[in-house]
Amino acid sequence: VGKRLEVMKEIVPSVRRVAILANPQHPGEKAELRVSLEAAEHLRVQTSYVQILPGENPENAFDRIRQERVQGIVVFQDAGMVARAAKIAEFALKERLLAVSGWAQFAHAGFLATYGPNLDDVYRRLAVFVDRLLKGARAESLPVELPTRIELAVNMKTAKALGLTVPQSVLLRADEVIQ
Repeated sequence: VGKRLEVMKEIVPSVRRVAILANPQHPGEKAELRVSLEAAEHLRVQTSYVQILPGENPENAFDRIRQERVQGIVVFQDAGMVARAAKIAEFALKERLLAVSGWAQFAHAGFLATYGPNLDDVYRRLAVFVDRLLKGARAESLPVELPTRIELAVNMKTAKALGLTVPQSVLLRADEVIQ
């Protein structure tokens, strides 16, 4: 989670203030927020936490973000945020804000960059667990697994629209560069 802020800072080292946009009802939100705040402190980045509930009009959150006068947005990923990804990307571009998140589909929606698990791999592993359950395994006997493949995606169209030059060091590490 902290790597998303690091990538943002690597692309634009002058970033000093970001908004964290999250659904407070998402089960992983508290842990993700804790790690993000630790990373922000380490990187000397001030944060503003902006909640957006499922079904809430995103314009309310956008107004709060505007009031905070931030340079970027870190969006915690969940199904609700995925559904709003294009709208958030459009807002960020209009306001000239850097936007990062954790799944590549956010970069495809127009976010500047994403850093997180490869969802195709996660879904393949999920199928293995479903198969084991259908064959009689007890859920509590299955191991907890963390994603093993993490990917960095960079949207060059968004970078260009923001007038940014993405450092070569970021592009060389990127698993996907969206033109």
